[in-house]
Amino acid sequence: MIPVTPRITIDEDAIEEVFVRAGGPGGQNVNKVATAVQLRFDAARSPSLDAAMHARLRRLAVRRMTADGALVIMARRFRTQERNRADAYERLIDLIRRAAEPGKRRVPTRPTAASREYRRETKLARSRTKRLRRPVDQPRE
Repeated sequence: MIPVTPRITIDEDAIEEVFVRAGGPGGQNVNKVATAVQLRFDAARSPSLDAAMHARLRRLAVRRMTADGALVIMARRFRTQERNRADAYERLIDLIRRAAEPGKRRVPTRPTAASREYRRETKLARSRTKRLRRPVDQPRE
């Protein structure tokens, strides 16, 4: 079990790892060794994530989420499998932690009387300017 928050843990069996070749630094080692990690976490079927958390996770990880609800993280920043694997797990845990925090509720507000008055005045001034730009022979409204 991987602890994410004090009340959320992820089962290691729910995470699938695939090692692939990665470009970048490493010399000829890049062509021989699969150092990049592709982490796949099936968030849709995970019992540790509730529906609200899954929706927030989907919003946070738009391009990394597949149509069937699996979260795919590619880690190829480092030269070794171990560091890329650790990086992928860190990024997964960070995403789930951010999804676990409920967003702030928006408090609806109304525009102030002064801002409404200012808006009316600027609209009136703009209207006058446009009216004065019309040709003289056109009837005025």
